[in-house]
Amino acid sequence: MNTKRVVALIIAAVLLFFSIGINTIITIFKTDFLTSFDSMLGTQNLTYENVIESGEISNRIAHLTVSGVIQDVGEPSVWETVEYNHQAFMEQLDAVLMDDTVKAVLLSVDSPGGGVIESAEIHEKLVQIKEEKQIPIYVSMGSMAASGGYYISAPADKIFAQRETITGSIGVIMQSLNYSKLAEKVGIEFETIKSGAHKDMFGGSRPSTAEEKAMLQEMIDESYEEFVDIIEQGRGMSEVDVKKVADGRILGGTQALKAGLVDEIGNENTALSALRTEQGLEDAELFEYATESDSWASLLGVKIGSMFSPSVETQAISKIISSTSSPRMMYLYGEQ
Repeated sequence: MNTKRVVALIIAAVLLFFSIGINTIITIFKTDFLTSFDSMLGTQNLTYENVIESGEISNRIAHLTVSGVIQDVGEPSVWETVEYNHQAFMEQLDAVLMDDTVKAVLLSVDSPGGGVIESAEIHEKLVQIKEEKQIPIYVSMGSMAASGGYYISAPADKIFAQRETITGSIGVIMQSLNYSKLAEKVGIEFETIKSGAHKDMFGGSRPSTAEEKAMLQEMIDESYEEFVDIIEQGRGMSEVDVKKVADGRILGGTQALKAGLVDEIGNENTALSALRTEQGLEDAELFEYATESDSWASLLGVKIGSMFSPSVETQAISKIISSTSSPRMMYLYGEQ
């Protein structure tokens, strides 16, 4: 057997093995294999801690981070990760609440906001931590802490923003696509059987009536007033002062400082230094919670997801469909 034939046979064998291997891997990872693997190791739903700066273990500062759109999109799968994991973050807040060694919280926020419900859940838990544990919460704003990102920051004892931080955008928004004219143009007809005149309101298949817009505006106004109340309580501001800047406008760090929405200009290190000095925690340990992204399932899932994830075009179409089919009220700045 000559060399060329041997090389050809080896290449054929490798290709066959690769083909069988890929199909097997796809089948395995479409099941709950990795989840089961995590369960066997006892790593599911555990709270991990990473020490950032060593110090007194009986006096600790918990460093929490909210990055990305504040929206509960469920747990990450083996095929994808999520920028912000709402349930994981709520578990971190519960861990702080139950840990007597935690004497302060440094919350880093880099978010355009998100869902009304999710933002309210975080806010309520932070208020609970302050009231029950009687510990300070300092907020450090990153490149953006707008709308819901500001909503969750409001109860902090002190808020630090950088000059370049985009914040504000106080208000509520609800959007949907009205594609009825496009459907008419391409010859699509909607056949709808409904129990009431408004059952398909704001669904995109027809224009909203004036009555329906008034209904939705009432809902928006109620949530807006709640947002304003949260800032009044958290910042000790009057309703008049809050509403001067609560028209949806965005503010830079310096503007927010002048408006009373933040306390100082500075970055995360500035906020941490102030927290240590002002609260007598110079020797406190600084730690952060690790999420399930450290588990075997998620680590392997990132690799597998990157290999077999849908195309950019498919992801974009999927995002448009999922984001417009169920309109909801959002504390959100910008298009996501």
